[in-house]
Amino acid sequence: MDDQSGMNYSEYVAILSGNTDLLEKAKIEKKITALESEKHAFLRSKSSSKFRLSILTEDIDTVKKRIDSLEQDLNDLNENVKRNPDGTIINAIELDGMSENSTQEQLGQKLNQIAKTARTNGEYDSIGWLYNFQLLVKTTESNKEGVDILQNRFYIRGKGWIYYTHNNGIIAKDPKLAATNFINALDKIPGLIEKERKELAKLEKDLPILREVISGKWNKEDELIKLKTELDAVDRKIQMTIGEDKEEQENKEDIEEYNTKNICHKSNNKGLRI
Repeated sequence: MDDQSGMNYSEYVAILSGNTDLLEKAKIEKKITALESEKHAFLRSKSSSKFRLSILTEDIDTVKKRIDSLEQDLNDLNENVKRNPDGTIINAIELDGMSENSTQEQLGQKLNQIAKTARTNGEYDSIGWLYNFQLLVKTTESNKEGVDILQNRFYIRGKGWIYYTHNNGIIAKDPKLAATNFINALDKIPGLIEKERKELAKLEKDLPILREVISGKWNKEDELIKLKTELDAVDRKIQMTIGEDKEEQENKEDIEEYNTKNICHKSNNKGLRI
């Protein structure tokens, strides 16, 4: 009925009874129900915002730590890097078991050999260094159509906890290209820093909105209290009316009972005279 006319069942009963106090009570109850529903929605939104703020704060802290680690790695690289006359970085990788005079092709061949034979059981194994950055290999295992596949991936790590890769850690089969894998991974650091800063700005944009919702107050509390007070007053009025009606009805019943007894008494007296 509410969907069709905006009236609820209590209002219909009140109208049919002809009691204006009941109608007023029904209208007030309807307003109270609407306000309490609005209040509950506000509180749910506030609770949800607190949870989202907690998660968002953790995400922001994580991104900030990533940026700090990336910037530290970039500073370390810039302080230790050696460059060619044209400004390009010298690919001074040092592989365990290889001579300092090894050519780029020889280093690439060694990396391809490691890619074929290394078995690290899911751990990171150190294989050398590049400008104070540790070179690592890790054997990963996957299953394809029931067949276990082992694959070695290569990483380079600075002082922080970030592992950099190029070509998803897969070494190129061409020896000269394989030798450039780690330097190419380090070249990504500035771009990664920019990406993380954009992510941080995106996350921090939602902070003021969530904090405003959490600190906000529902501004209809006074109205709700007033309506409940009015409802109590109407209830008391209705109860008084019910009491008066009941007393009137009882008096009416007493009169009817008295009249009935009186008629019966007169009838008995007449019978005696006959």
